[in-house]
Amino acid sequence: MTRTWRSDRTAGLTQSYIRRMTRECNRVGGVNLGQGICDLPTPQEILDATSEAVLSDEFSTYGPFEGVDPLRQVIADKCAWHNNMEVDPATDVVVTIGATGALTCIIQSLFNPGDEFILFEPYYGYHLNTMKVGGVVPKFVTLQPPEWTVTREALEAVVTDKTRAIMICTPANPSGKVWSREELDIVADFCKDHDLLAVTDEIYEFIVYEGAQHISMASLPGMKERTLTICGFSKTFSITGWRLGFVVGPEHLTTPIGLINDLFYVCAPTPLQYGLAKGMAQLSRDYYSDMSADYQKKRDVFCGALTEAGLTPHVPDGAYYVLADITPLGFDDDKDAAMHILETVGVASVPGSSFFVSDIGKTLTRFCYAKKWPVLEEACERISRLKV
Repeated sequence: MTRTWRSDRTAGLTQSYIRRMTRECNRVGGVNLGQGICDLPTPQEILDATSEAVLSDEFSTYGPFEGVDPLRQVIADKCAWHNNMEVDPATDVVVTIGATGALTCIIQSLFNPGDEFILFEPYYGYHLNTMKVGGVVPKFVTLQPPEWTVTREALEAVVTDKTRAIMICTPANPSGKVWSREELDIVADFCKDHDLLAVTDEIYEFIVYEGAQHISMASLPGMKERTLTICGFSKTFSITGWRLGFVVGPEHLTTPIGLINDLFYVCAPTPLQYGLAKGMAQLSRDYYSDMSADYQKKRDVFCGALTEAGLTPHVPDGAYYVLADITPLGFDDDKDAAMHILETVGVASVPGSSFFVSDIGKTLTRFCYAKKWPVLEEACERISRLKV
C-alpha cells in the first residue's frame, strides 16, 4: 500500500482560478484582465533608492524580523497622515512577506483550530484559504450586489460562542466596495459587544473614487486595541513581485505575530525594505491622488465598454476590479462564461464563483483594469466584439 503524502490542512484546497485563467490567457495569447498583476510603472524614486540599496551591498544580510527601522517609521508616518492612526513604529508594526504573509502570521499566532472567523462574500480567495489551512472556520455573511450593504442583523445571524474575529477588506477585492463610516460603526459596535477582533485588509487604501473615503477601522473609537490593520505596497507602487506588506496593531497582538513572522519567514527582504523606505519619503502626496484619478478614468472607460457589450458592471468605488453580470451570455456556469469570453475575444477574467460560496457568484465574472492605457484600450476593443 502506498502512503499518501498530503496533509489534512490541504484538504479541499485547489489551485486558484485566478492563476488558472492566467495560464489559459497565455495559451491563447489574450489580454489578461484576470490576475491583479498590476503591470504599471513603479515610481522612479523607489526604483532608484532600491537599486542603490542593493548595489551598496550594505543590506544583504538578515534584517530584524519585525522590519527595519526606517520602513517602520515611514509606515507609522503614513498611518498618521492618511489613516488617522497613532502608531508606535517600535512596537505596533511588523513588516511581512506581503499582505498574505501578514494574514498567515495573524491566523497562526492568535487563533486556534476550530475558532470561527466571520468573512464577507464576495471574499478574496487567499483570505478564505489561509483561514482553512490554519484550521479556522469561516462563517459567511453574504453581501448583495450592487450596493453590497452590511447590516447588524446579518452579523448576529452567524455569530456563535466560538466566534473570535471578523475580516473586512476595504476597498474590497473583488467588489470594489469602500466601506462607509456607518457600516464600519456597525461592525465596531458588534466587535465590542461580542469581544471580537477586527482584521482589516486595506491594501487598496489609496485607490478610491469620486466621493468615497477610505476609513481605517482602527481609527474608530474603542477599536485601536482590538484591530489588526493589514496593508502593503504592492498595489500602490506596482511592486507585487517584491512581496512587502505589514500589519499594524497594539503591542499585545503584534508581539505573537512577530514571533510567527520570525519562525516562518525570518524577515522580509532587507535591501528592498531600505530602498522602499527611502523612496517613499521622496514621493509627493500628489502621487497618491494622481494614481487614484488615473484609475478612476480607467474604471470609467472599461465599465463603459462592458456596458456597451451588454455585460452590466457593478461599478466599483475603489480598488481596481469590477464584477460584471455575465448572465446575458446565456451560460449556466460562470466558468464556462469566462472561458467563452477568453476564447471568443481573447480577454481573461476570473469566474465569480472564485469569490462566493453562494450562487451569486455564478452570475458574475471579475475583470482587473490595472493596466497600461494601450493594453486597456485593446481589451475594451476586444470586449466590444462580444455578441450578447
